[in-house]
Amino acid sequence: MSLELNKVVTFNYTLKDDEGTVLDSTVNKDPLTFISGTSQILPKLEDALGEMLIGGKKIVKIGAGEAYGEYDEKAVQNIKKEQFPADAKVEVGVRYVANSPEGGQMPFVIKEVKEKDVAVDFNHPLAGKDLEFDVELIDIRDATAEEIQHGHVHSPGGHHH
Repeated sequence: MSLELNKVVTFNYTLKDDEGTVLDSTVNKDPLTFISGTSQILPKLEDALGEMLIGGKKIVKIGAGEAYGEYDEKAVQNIKKEQFPADAKVEVGVRYVANSPEGGQMPFVIKEVKEKDVAVDFNHPLAGKDLEFDVELIDIRDATAEEIQHGHVHSPGGHHH
């Protein structure tokens, strides 16, 4: 059974890659909440949560193609070092966000620094990785009209922009 649209779903998770390395977790943190049907989490993970009972636990495996996509070598590009602002930190592993011609944000990471060029990688950091989520469903409730309008979950005490 899939989740109805506009439900606030609260769950805990531990995310591992296909080698068993923990990539992220809500252990000792606040659980994750999202509004169903709004593409805030991976669709396959949302579907799996919709099949669970509150309090239930489950392992959800998602292949790279259904997670963040396969790694695309064409998403690695060389740009001139001079295109970075003079005060920018240009080192391997540093993350930046570029603006697309359409005005969208395009996150990238510096992959290699050469004498005059910088190789930048526009792939999602988890592209090409099979993922495993160890999830526990905590709660499902109707989203409020304000949460639906704002497109995100508000804390129990309200929300202030």
